[in-house]
Amino acid sequence: MKSTKIIIKTKSKIYPIYFGDKILGSIGRIIKKKIPNIKKIVIIADNKIPPFFLKKLIFSLKKYNTKIYKITANEKSKSFKTANKLIERILKDNLNRSDCIISFGGGVVSDLSSFISSLVKRGIKFVNIPTTLLAQVDASIGGKTGVNSFQGKNLIGTFYQPDFILIDTSLLKSLPQREMICGYGEILKHSLILDKKFFFWLNKNAKKMIYKKNKILLKYAIIKSCKIKSLVINKDEKEKDLRMLLNFGHTFAHGFEGARNFSKKISHGEAVLLGMIMASKLSFDKKILPLQHLNLIKNHYIKLNLPMNIKRKFKKNEINKILNFMKKDKKNIDKKINLILLKKIGMATKPNNYKVNENELKKFFLKEFV
Repeated sequence: MKSTKIIIKTKSKIYPIYFGDKILGSIGRIIKKKIPNIKKIVIIADNKIPPFFLKKLIFSLKKYNTKIYKITANEKSKSFKTANKLIERILKDNLNRSDCIISFGGGVVSDLSSFISSLVKRGIKFVNIPTTLLAQVDASIGGKTGVNSFQGKNLIGTFYQPDFILIDTSLLKSLPQREMICGYGEILKHSLILDKKFFFWLNKNAKKMIYKKNKILLKYAIIKSCKIKSLVINKDEKEKDLRMLLNFGHTFAHGFEGARNFSKKISHGEAVLLGMIMASKLSFDKKILPLQHLNLIKNHYIKLNLPMNIKRKFKKNEINKILNFMKKDKKNIDKKINLILLKKIGMATKPNNYKVNENELKKFFLKEFV
């Protein structure tokens, strides 16, 4: 499969994303071309990545002084404690500003590695190699970095763009089905908020992507998602307005994850899928989204067996806990909860147009438990 390249253009940086199948071995050559002054490289890797892929990456970087730091990638490790531990090791290894950190893992590793890269010596070279579908279509792109707080998810972070991103679809071969579904949530989100035609393409092809890992379909969906996201971040790098659209379903999702103490009981992707169906239902309740469009979305979920029933994940007495985390979401600027809703498939509401008070949202949740 041929490699493809798209360019991300933000106010702070212009950088490429390279796409292809089995292109991991080209990383050393790309680094030499794009970041020529590097001598030392630190790889922050998920310890669950198959050894074959890590060996391939290390072999490609044999001309550099390379060190590998493996971490257990989960929401609890995405913390100040983990970040500080890694930063101290990086400083001990005396990496310079011209040296490089490589993220080799999913969204947790990406968020943590980019956060560390933005802080070490006020900014060190950074390369992102996402290894999960979710990271390839969302987490690795756009420059958001972050760690979690006891008060909520991603409440501490910076904006820091990578020098380039390399997306190798062959890395998805070892991914469990649950992870494929998690990543698909972000692909579906891009279609729902900005591209109706893409939604109908997914309706036709998503089964083969998720359950059979069809390379050609996956590559198309990944590139399409990256292009949609890049259009948004090119106009609004630091989430002052338009970029909030990308949080469709995420305010609910962060509430769900927080209520489960960021545990494995519900993954980020599953929470986003559940959050998007809840946001779609609320959009219909508020007479924004037509019933026909809500039914199309519901049928899509049913067809692909995506998580859509809140009663299977939570109990009625957990609603307050979910709402407490939703109230702490970054988008909120007053006591109300700021939500991105849907007008129709392919068109979301404008940021800051729909703010819902806690009591109204509680009544909406209660209807799900009838």
